[in-house]
Parts: sequence; C-alpha cells; structure tokens
Amino acid sequence: MSVDIGIIGLPKSGRTTIFNSLVGAEADTGKYTREGSAHIGTAKVPEPRLTLLADMIRPAKVVPVSVTYIDIGASVKDMAQDRGIGGQLLTKLSNVDALIDVVRSFEDDTLPHIAGSLDVERDIANMNLELTFSDLALLQRRLTRIEESLKGAKPPERSALQREKELVMKIKESLEEDIPVRELDLTAEETKALSGYQLLSAKPLLIVVNIGEEQIPEAESRAAELDSRYSRKKCRATTICGELEMEISQLDGNAVEELRADYGIKEPGVDRIIRLSYELLGLISFFTTASSELKAWSIQSGTDALRAAGKIHSDMERGFIRAEVIGYDDLLKCGSIAEAKKKGLLRLEGKNYTVQDGDIITFLFNV
Repeated sequence: MSVDIGIIGLPKSGRTTIFNSLVGAEADTGKYTREGSAHIGTAKVPEPRLTLLADMIRPAKVVPVSVTYIDIGASVKDMAQDRGIGGQLLTKLSNVDALIDVVRSFEDDTLPHIAGSLDVERDIANMNLELTFSDLALLQRRLTRIEESLKGAKPPERSALQREKELVMKIKESLEEDIPVRELDLTAEETKALSGYQLLSAKPLLIVVNIGEEQIPEAESRAAELDSRYSRKKCRATTICGELEMEISQLDGNAVEELRADYGIKEPGVDRIIRLSYELLGLISFFTTASSELKAWSIQSGTDALRAAGKIHSDMERGFIRAEVIGYDDLLKCGSIAEAKKKGLLRLEGKNYTVQDGDIITFLFNV
C-alpha cells in the first residue's frame, strides 16, 4: 500500500525543516500563511533486509517502499473555516494515513516563538485543539445537513439518517470532552461509517519534538519521557534535531556517518520517524522477486495472501492459485531459494495464509 503522512505544526516549529530532512528537499522554511501551499515529497523506507536480499539474489532492479510526506503550511483551525485554498489544503490533509505534529523545543533568539516562550506541553495541547476544532466544524456541518434531510425523508432513509445522527452526536460529545476519535472504542460498524468523514483526530498521530543541537545528548531520555507521557492508542512521541537532520540529508557517504558519530546519534531521526509511523499504522513488509526485480511491499498486519496479492495487481487476486513463501530468516540461513527448496523451507500457502513480516513470496495465479 502507498503511505501518505501529513506534517502539521504551529508557526516557527520547524515543520518544513523536518519535511526537508525526511525527503532530502530544500523547501523554503520561512513560509507559514493561511494561504500557504503544501510541500509534497517522497522518501524511501529504510529496509536493511532489502539490501541483504539484493546481495544474495542479485536482481537487476531493487524497489523499496516509498512514503509520501505532505507539509501543510497553514493553520488547521483556519483551514476548517476556509472554503478556498485553505479548504483545498484541508482536503489534502484529510486524505493522509497519519499525522506528524512538529512541536518546537529549540532555542533561537532570531526566531521568536509565536507565544513568546517555549512550552512543549502547551503547544501539543494547542495543536490537539486545532484538530478537534476542525473535526467539530465538519461534524456540525454534517449535522445540519442531516437535520435538513430528515424533514422530507421517507421511513427507510429516515432510519439510516437517524442512526448517522446518533453516531455524529456521540463523536461530537467526545471531542467536546477533549477525547480524540483515535482513542474511542468504536465498533467495526461505527469505524466503517466514520471512514468517509476522514476526521483528523481519528488519524494515528506521531508527536515529533524538534530539539536544538545542544539538547542532543539528552535526546534519548527526553524521547523516552515524552513517549511515556503521550503514548496511547494510535499516538506516540519522539524527538529529532530537525536542523541537524536537514543538514545530514544534504550530505552523502562517509560525511553522514562522521557527523552522526560526532553527535552520538545511534539511529537517524528520519529512520526513527518512519519506524514509529509504521508501528502506528500497523504496517509490515513483505518482498517479491519477479522479472529480475526485488521489491518491498507494505501491508496491514494480519493481511491474508489473497489480499496481499491484490496489492500487487488485481489480476493476481482474481486468479490466485497459491503462494510460495519463505521467511526472511530461513532464506538468509539457506543462502538461496534453491537451497531452501532442498531443505523443505519453501512452503505452499493458500489464500487464507496470514502474511508475516519479512516473508518472501511468489504468487501463482491464472487469469
């Protein structure tokens, strides 16, 4: 599946700096306006297993999974009230799979904080309020349309509208009590009914606290403290030095490793953001080798072989026969698919097989 992640944040939080570090771009970091446009870029998902498989299989082409990041340069609250450009940006944001909220923690006297002081807790709360405000505005508009439709509705239609009204009221009341949709225990039917609304507070949220270079030595302990405080259903928190990571994204080779070593950075911030995003979305990876191409795919954990085949091509799903599967660790031990076959580690699985993270799969189909 393709993964789209929206980046939001209060003005002067370093939101676009984080975007640049994630996709290796050089977007203007000085713009944040109600009429602002979105920066859009893609990044390859770091996948060490793909590199090791490529060394073993020697394919002509290696295709990693890509993530699309959308940096929204406007206030979520303002967008919710704007039918023009702001409304178009809100539509873009509503269609993403997850959100990253960039929160400022770095000091910079040349770039005063909009509130006059640094306060991570306050800024997280303010952005949560903006997401809530946007959802409440959307729900109120929908309630108004439901009330108008009920006036002339026939019995079957009236019943459906009434059920929708009750659900909307339930969500609205929870939001008014500062409970985001992502934290509600909804039934499968309610979740399906709400999917068309694309509520922002329903989306998985990664809080990224943007620290300064002088704060890097405490980055790990700070990230752990933030995550313990804010981690809950579909929400995680971490730290990143956006300015340094943006600088690193413009380098290559030994210079990157040397700079990270100088600052004692064990895991690249951009890698950590993607890893945590995958965890929030419940995604796993599997691999295919066909036509001299080694390719990584992302799917929801729990996906069966039939639906995994459909992610590659609808013909594969429609004409599915079986799947030849070997686990990543098994293939690594064997050294080749041929050796894995000799040892009986290459399995034939049916359409109901649940794909596991790291599986290497060849789908057999007939259409």
